Amino acid sequence: MIEKTDVAAVLELIRPSLQADGGDVKLIDVAEDGVVTVELQGACKGCPMSQMTLANGVERILKERVPGVTKVVPAAE
Repeated sequence: MIEKTDVAAVLELIRPSLQADGGDVKLIDVAEDGVVTVELQGACKGCPMSQMTLANGVERILKERVPGVTKVVPAAE
């Protein structure tokens, strides 16, 4: 099982680069199947590049650093 604290710790490492562009990320949930739900905030929220940020940034880094993470999805609005 993936520890929510492990995911949160990695998000803290990612957060400064998102904040540099006026955005942020908030951890919503970590499911037993390894799916991490996050909410992009600030400038990231409506950005057309947000899906790429999730897939190529947040998801890639979480998969590298937290064993068991299978996917990162945006929170339903």
